[in-house]
Amino acid sequence: MDILEKIEGLEGKFHEINLLLTDPAVIADQARYVRLNREYHDLERVLSSAEKYKQAVLNLVSAKEVFYHESDPEMKELAREEIDSLESEIPALEEDVKLQLLPQDPEDGKNVVMEIRSGTGGDEAALFAGDLFRMYTKYFEVKGFKYSVSSFSEGAVGGYKEIIFNVTGQNVYGTLKYESGVHRVQRVPATETQGRLHTSAATVAVLPEADEFEVHINEGEIKWETFRSGGAGGQNVNKVESGVRLRYMWKNPNTGEVQEILIECTETRDQPKNKERALSRLRTQIYDKEHQKYIDDIASRRKTMVSTGDRSAKIRTYNYPQGRITDHRIGYTVYNLAAFMDGDIQGVIDALTVAENAERLKEANL
Repeated sequence: MDILEKIEGLEGKFHEINLLLTDPAVIADQARYVRLNREYHDLERVLSSAEKYKQAVLNLVSAKEVFYHESDPEMKELAREEIDSLESEIPALEEDVKLQLLPQDPEDGKNVVMEIRSGTGGDEAALFAGDLFRMYTKYFEVKGFKYSVSSFSEGAVGGYKEIIFNVTGQNVYGTLKYESGVHRVQRVPATETQGRLHTSAATVAVLPEADEFEVHINEGEIKWETFRSGGAGGQNVNKVESGVRLRYMWKNPNTGEVQEILIECTETRDQPKNKERALSRLRTQIYDKEHQKYIDDIASRRKTMVSTGDRSAKIRTYNYPQGRITDHRIGYTVYNLAAFMDGDIQGVIDALTVAENAERLKEANL
């Protein structure tokens, strides 16, 4: 099946979804309505790119007709110029349509919960976790993403043993999903008196935020506790029990295993808001656990390591003496570590996206 045939099939589907979105029964089913609305906008984007491609192909056919059958030299020359222009333009338009035809990951448009945890390396690992957090926040500024920290535990000499934060914006999960995994740093720590090179690590997890209707939680089974928030923030923080802690017993539908989920939130001075945010994190954690099998299945079918579901996989090394960053999944190496740690990470995200798309195009026989 060629690209134009695939486009025709999508046009029929687009009109069918358009009709469904006006059906009162569909509007009443919020989960289905949101899913179809998302699909409608995805198809609209694909068909917009497809229309540009189809028009360019038709224009090329017309220009060739003029060139081969026109006797006027001036018209012939204009047709030849148009042919040259279109023949250089069409491959890029075709490539764009091919990428658009690939099934979109339904998670890509979602906001995320990110978790950074220090790994092997003690105090130096906590400092590195802090450096990674700063790197991402600088990147968010460039992208126009908003973030808010929901909980953190500081390291003994700085940085973080653990920091959890929400990120919101356009296509956040689609942009950040490749950051999940173990990040390794090689440098001489500030705490090292002998000047020896150390290797430490921090783990990054990027979890797509779950919508309310995607996860069923029995709120009556949640055990809530409140406590006084510690740290800076004035007298109110220490005197009012604004911090919340929830405990929830969750049964894994894939294995039947029951485990306790514990979540703390001290993000605001408003206890109801903290409860709401803790509930949102609970939904995201359960959604992530229930979808891990789906993520693993996708990863097992990939020939690349880009979409790996294995969060224990070492994905990147930051080598300070050489000023080098290497992404091990695609063999990507650059020597701009200072800029990279200052948020200039778009290059590696683009390279990972290209590698992933190339693999998917191969699988889809496009």
